[in-house]
Amino acid sequence: MENLDFGAFAAIGAGLAAIGGGIGIGKIGGAAMEAMARQPEMQGKLQGSAIVLIAFIEAIALFAVVVSFLGL
Repeated sequence: MENLDFGAFAAIGAGLAAIGGGIGIGKIGGAAMEAMARQPEMQGKLQGSAIVLIAFIEAIALFAVVVSFLGL
């Protein structure tokens, strides 16, 4: 049996994690901007919540990248 190189799979996994994180952050940012446009007085509360959610998504994306590279 041949030795398989899983480096390509790790790179694809890391790329998908980065793309997924970008999509999630974009959705949160868009929804927060729309909510702030509808109710400007809630801007501070919405902005704080959006920053916390973005941090969670970044942590999950970073965890996925690390796991994909540990699979090597």
